[in-house]
Amino acid sequence: MRILSGIQPSGALHIGNYFGMIRPALELARQGDAFYFIADYHALTSVAEPDALRRNVRAMAVDLLALGLEPARTVFFRQSDVPEVTELAWILSTVTPLGLLERGHAYKDKVQKGLAATHGLFAYPVLMAADILLYRTDVVPVGEDQRQHLEIARDIAAKLNQQYGPVLTLPQGSIQREVAAVPGLDGQKMSKSYGNTIEIFADERTLRRRCMSIKTDALPVEAPKDPAQSVPLALYRLFAPPAEVETTTARYRKGGLGYAELKLMLFEQAWAHFGPARERREALDADPAAVERVLADGAARARAVARVTLDAVRHAVGLR
Repeated sequence: MRILSGIQPSGALHIGNYFGMIRPALELARQGDAFYFIADYHALTSVAEPDALRRNVRAMAVDLLALGLEPARTVFFRQSDVPEVTELAWILSTVTPLGLLERGHAYKDKVQKGLAATHGLFAYPVLMAADILLYRTDVVPVGEDQRQHLEIARDIAAKLNQQYGPVLTLPQGSIQREVAAVPGLDGQKMSKSYGNTIEIFADERTLRRRCMSIKTDALPVEAPKDPAQSVPLALYRLFAPPAEVETTTARYRKGGLGYAELKLMLFEQAWAHFGPARERREALDADPAAVERVLADGAARARAVARVTLDAVRHAVGLR
């Protein structure tokens, strides 16, 4: 079973990234052949400053390695180090119905949030399909917001296979529904676009401040509260052991557990959870050449697979 996942280097990683995509992807990597990439081509739709993009790519590589990505077990690379993906994206675009892209909700959402309505943003699902199909991927861990893009990738692959023969593998999605949409400080889905994130590698003071700033109502400490409507409790559940979650939830429902205490408990759990990763991150950050070697090795391994797929596609569509 081949697993593939990519993440844009558009800023600092937050706990929504971790629980929604990174941790499930790392767990899946233990079950089979895994390809993980930093999606720097995709990031060009939102990061226009070259130096910022380069810094983000390097930081993303360090962060993912610190969080447990194992180069010996996975093929880890920069998207732009495998140019075959752009050729496949063009070939796929020649069989992609325009209406399929026009129905993409992510494009409309991003334009409404202020991103420029460029061809790259509109055709994002085609490049994402190329990312997936180039490596003959079986399983793609995705959040709910990326489900449609995966369905589009399957539709594009099916269209090419129908027209030219069974060349491409149709992937399946893997979604952990209980953590697929991690709430942010304001109760919306945690996202850099909303400015409501809790960064994984924030310093202690910043992490505490972000946890304490989670939006809550004005109910007093002694009042019973609804666990299903609590953002800090939802985040606490992601970190705390089940027995502690059960006890805390009971206190919350009965009354006597205030928001400030719960937010502090959340901070302590989050700070402890990422402690080992912070130590690994410091060591990796001090050796940029080692990180670059990991990415270069991953790119070489990825290209070996990509060439085989692209050669088969070129032959099927009539290119020399």
